[in-house]
Amino acid sequence: MKLNLVLFSLLLFLVSPNTDDTLIWREDFKLSWKDFKGKKDIETDAVAVTASGITFGYSVRKANARIINFTPMVEAHFYPTKSWVIKEAADDYILAHEQLHFDITELHVRKFRKQLKQVKISSHLNTDLDELHKNINKELAAMQNQYDAESHNSINKEAQAKWIVFVAKELKKYEAFKSKE
Repeated sequence: MKLNLVLFSLLLFLVSPNTDDTLIWREDFKLSWKDFKGKKDIETDAVAVTASGITFGYSVRKANARIINFTPMVEAHFYPTKSWVIKEAADDYILAHEQLHFDITELHVRKFRKQLKQVKISSHLNTDLDELHKNINKELAAMQNQYDAESHNSINKEAQAKWIVFVAKELKKYEAFKSKE
């Protein structure tokens, strides 16, 4: 049985990455203001913006033109050149809010990895994987928006505290799927 390895470069992003300037989520790493290197968006009154997203790719192993296995690669990325801060108005509290955006991205990476473990090999694998990726990105965007809306972009300290507890609990729940170093 002849095996062919086909690599699909399906690196899809929520934002366009600069591969020379991308940070991967790690448990032992926290963002600092020096990581925010982008130019401020003058059309918003935000103090800082975090650009993060899910990077996804996979390889497929075939035998006799049939898919027999696939190996996914999923990571949470932070894009420094797309992220920005007004340093004079920023503090550690706002940085913690921005870190939580990155943590929410990692949470969705973990959820996605769990879903990928359950995928059955079929002739429509590529379509199935693309659909899962599209759906997890929709869920991620919805949660990011909900987080900002409920915390009023960190202004509502009670809501911000609730989100910190919620995300920590969810990350723990999906710990088996966390990003490795």
